[in-house]
Amino acid sequence: MIVGGGTAGWLAACRIAAAADPAAERPVSVTLVESPDIATIGVGEGTWPTMRRTMARIGIDEAELLIACDASFKQGSRFDGWVTGEAGDSYHHPFTPPIAGDPREAARLRPGDAFADRLCAQPQICALDLAPRQRSMPGYAGALNYAYHLDAAKLAALLKRHATGRLGVRHVRDHVLDVEAAEGGDIASVRTRDNGAIAGDLFIDCTGHAALLIGEHCGIDVVDRSDELFNDRALAVQVPVAPGSAIAAQTNATAHAGGWIWDIGLPTRRGVGCVYASTFMDDAAAEATLKAYLRRTTPDCDADALNIRLLTFRSAHRERFWAGNCLAIGQSAGFLEPLEASAIVMIELALDALIDDFPANRAVMAVQAERFNAQFRYRWDRIVEFLKLHYVLSRRTEPYWRAHRDAGSIPSRLAQSLELWRHRAPAAIDFPAKDEVFPGASYQFVLYGMGFLLPSGVAVAEREGGDMAAAIRQVEQRGRALAASLPTNRAYLDALRAEHAGTDPILERYAE
Repeated sequence: MIVGGGTAGWLAACRIAAAADPAAERPVSVTLVESPDIATIGVGEGTWPTMRRTMARIGIDEAELLIACDASFKQGSRFDGWVTGEAGDSYHHPFTPPIAGDPREAARLRPGDAFADRLCAQPQICALDLAPRQRSMPGYAGALNYAYHLDAAKLAALLKRHATGRLGVRHVRDHVLDVEAAEGGDIASVRTRDNGAIAGDLFIDCTGHAALLIGEHCGIDVVDRSDELFNDRALAVQVPVAPGSAIAAQTNATAHAGGWIWDIGLPTRRGVGCVYASTFMDDAAAEATLKAYLRRTTPDCDADALNIRLLTFRSAHRERFWAGNCLAIGQSAGFLEPLEASAIVMIELALDALIDDFPANRAVMAVQAERFNAQFRYRWDRIVEFLKLHYVLSRRTEPYWRAHRDAGSIPSRLAQSLELWRHRAPAAIDFPAKDEVFPGASYQFVLYGMGFLLPSGVAVAEREGGDMAAAIRQVEQRGRALAASLPTNRAYLDALRAEHAGTDPILERYAE
């Protein structure tokens, strides 16, 4: 029984239904109950490369995903103004890992180049607004690692159609009035206004911030992380784009005095949002900051005529995510500020963990819940640390940025890691978990992109299989070859829609 729709609820329904064995002695059935009055926020979402595997597992074709969700390719993030705020302050966090070796040696061989530009071809491809794949490649395959930018509301709608039309998920549109307990404290059923009590064995809470099951019924408190991640508000806006205009190949994150601005390019619009901490910036100043950014990046846009929405949030997560026969997934489990797009990937990882060790019966749930809770507390802690890293390394002087560098706001494990990394590069021992959300390569891109380099004279392991100069030449050659062979995002996506125009069922199914 899944309570709540949106991306979390419908992704859960699709993953579980697609993995269920219909020939089992006791086959799994999936029911999703959602209120008919609650809409998905749909401000535009960035995903991680894991989304390709997830979509393939549930049986959605990549062309269908791109068309139905007004999606484009994402190959990483670009951070502007995060170090000093001065001209030229920019670095990349691409999805393709850097070549191995000593970053100091790379800097010596190509002085003046940013870390990612020296050791990875993907930033060059992003700078040219190129797609990571050619049309002739099989679905979900690419010349470079990639994810998607997409419309979150359209993704939820696609998943709902797929779940109910192809995977046999029962969909109940109704208001949940109450949660009925079983003997021993488990949830027995949810009581709805029009359909009465609907029973289940395992309940998945996808009710978002309301957390009707895990919070209101089970009483699991939240762990507030706002003393480490200060941002608590965002102003979001959708900006129309001209036909034929370039589509950015990465999320652009631009720092400002009291936070940062996201900019996500889709084929028909850009999703832009000003993230800020209300302690350091009021709503009027944030709106002025957002409009100034829009006027600078989109001169022909009438910023005053756009519909700007205020979103409020708190960076926090549950103390436990699985209690009894109730598992929280999505925002009911937690939410951190949208930096580095961790929201959807945490949904994917939670569903992977559930399905990989799906409960055989109620008796084993307690053991599985304990292990799940330990695993995901680790993951939430590591995400907080990685997001905080972007702020700790900044040299900006505004009060907001100085406060982020205060020792009392830095997680202790991150402070210890930074001390170690002053003497050696991040190593595998620092990232021991299976499926780390942000592996060592991600830390390197941020650390060295923001100017955190090893001191001279420190011994580091040499790159296996050759010298750094030869490896850098290979990166340069690969960049030139990819630039010559890959289409632009715009050309790829326009050609895809043209191919499926007219009689193709994909476009007919998802026509406005």
